[in-house]
Amino acid sequence: MLKYRIIAVLFILAGIGIGYFDVLHIFQPDSIFARPFKLGLDLRGGVSLIYRADTSHIESSGIGDAMNGLKDVLERRVNLFGVTEPLVQVEQKGILKTAENREQRLIVELPGVTDVNEAIKMIGQTPFLEFRTVNPSISSTSTETDPQKMFLQTELTGRYLKKATLTFNTTTSEPIVSLEFNDDGAKLFAQMTKDNIGKPIAIFLDAAPISIPNVREQIPDGKAQITGQFTTKEAQTLVQRLNSGALPVPITLISQENIGPTLGEKVLTSGIWAGIYGLIAVALFLIIWYRLPGLIAVLALIIYTTIMLALFKLIPVTLTAAGIAGFILSVGMAVDANILIFERMKEERRAGKALAAAVSEGFDRAWLSIRDSNVSSIITSIILFWLGTSMVKGFALTLLFGVLVSMFSAITITRTFLTAIELRGEGRVSKFLFGSGIWG
Repeated sequence: MLKYRIIAVLFILAGIGIGYFDVLHIFQPDSIFARPFKLGLDLRGGVSLIYRADTSHIESSGIGDAMNGLKDVLERRVNLFGVTEPLVQVEQKGILKTAENREQRLIVELPGVTDVNEAIKMIGQTPFLEFRTVNPSISSTSTETDPQKMFLQTELTGRYLKKATLTFNTTTSEPIVSLEFNDDGAKLFAQMTKDNIGKPIAIFLDAAPISIPNVREQIPDGKAQITGQFTTKEAQTLVQRLNSGALPVPITLISQENIGPTLGEKVLTSGIWAGIYGLIAVALFLIIWYRLPGLIAVLALIIYTTIMLALFKLIPVTLTAAGIAGFILSVGMAVDANILIFERMKEERRAGKALAAAVSEGFDRAWLSIRDSNVSSIITSIILFWLGTSMVKGFALTLLFGVLVSMFSAITITRTFLTAIELRGEGRVSKFLFGSGIWG
């Protein structure tokens, strides 16, 4: 009994500590432990753009790399635009490999942006890869540092690049980016390298230099290597960027939505109050109908809520209106588990078992039903997260976390608190506290 009481106290202290962490950013915004909730576009306001990518001229095996390269380029453009916490993600229309489902989409969410036209202008261009040579008017002693002035444009662009691949040096294991041009590109590249031996050739993507290798000798076969002091991750990113230029993916804007900050604030406020009202209503029902076990379930529910809010901060989870709905739904599921347990306890009491035995049997009998219902909810959440759009993913993720934490809350926390109480005696007070209903 003492062990369970100690654990119960620890649960309460942990809940208080986590709750303090949840609201710390309100009272101490400068604290290193303070971390605000990450809000989605629908709650914060901003611009949402959906693009259709034309991959009809790309082989199926290369679509993934082309889309990842395109995504990388758009992310860099968005970052240059100064948007905080942007979201750029690739979305495929369906999982079945049919002609209809080959359609690829890019979802771009820009929180805090109000100028839709400027955002569309910045994002809606096709990635452009080009190779530039040194400007002969710039002397070796010049202090010029602007790449746009240091290098001149040439005919060799990404349209002549066949592919870029990542390899490794067999001796040093350093990453190497290999380039292969088509026939026309090989001729241009051979002449360019012949004219620039000992000089750098700059590789530009969207008018920004991404690599400036030196030419050691003429390369007649249309194949080249880029080596440098970069990590494997940086080399992989470079390959994606090169391939996005080599395999232009035209994108077409098919949907745009401008969400004002006032609307987002209203949705957030409504969601918060809905959660508070729902929690209060559930707590009153539990206490009135199940009395002492109901009060303990409410305490476990409060701890459950603080754990969930802490997880939203730590992971972090981007909260959307759908995500908040998933969280509120998970609160109801947490209560459902407690109700199953309490009803099984009542059945054991009617069968004439002592209070302590009834509590133990109630948890054991309810566990199978709780397990099966929660497993089905977990499977549903995983499928929704795997196949859903960004809005559905937010709902599925918060629901998944809610189901997992609610199982811990109902089975472990509630059971610990009930076991920590001296469960003996058949007196009038005991019967009332462990009874149910308003008068029964």
